[in-house]
Amino acid sequence: MAKKLVAYFSASGTTKKTAELLAEAAGADLYEITPKVAYTKADLNWMDKKSRSSVEMNDKKFRPEIEDKDANIAEYDEIILGFPIWWYVAPTIVNTFLEKFDFSGKKVVLFATSGGSGFGNTVKELQPSAPNTEIVEGKILNSKSEIEKFAKSL
Repeated sequence: MAKKLVAYFSASGTTKKTAELLAEAAGADLYEITPKVAYTKADLNWMDKKSRSSVEMNDKKFRPEIEDKDANIAEYDEIILGFPIWWYVAPTIVNTFLEKFDFSGKKVVLFATSGGSGFGNTVKELQPSAPNTEIVEGKILNSKSEIEKFAKSL
């Protein structure tokens, strides 16, 4: 049986809850991508062009710092990577995570939480951060039944 890791970034707690349910349903370990500086409510105000999240997402080269903890990627066969959708793609902190560790030869299956938008160009924008990795668009997960169904498909 393949050893799985659910790695996730959650700014407001929604993706964290989804990741915890998914890890339990999939029999996977859990890893939180923690920003070095936590996001505040004001940082996440997408209607404010000067908010932290807006500034980061407007510069695709921007890489928010993450806490320095080892995800032990080498121990896992498959990584299930989750995040909220920001501006139709993954937040740039997900690129930081992919660039920090060696995912060579691994399969990374994406999941996301979203208020309405899909993955957009997420795979295309993440692939350069993990060039020797198979990144697969997974599912938008917004309910417990979707999470359980997705876990069974892994």
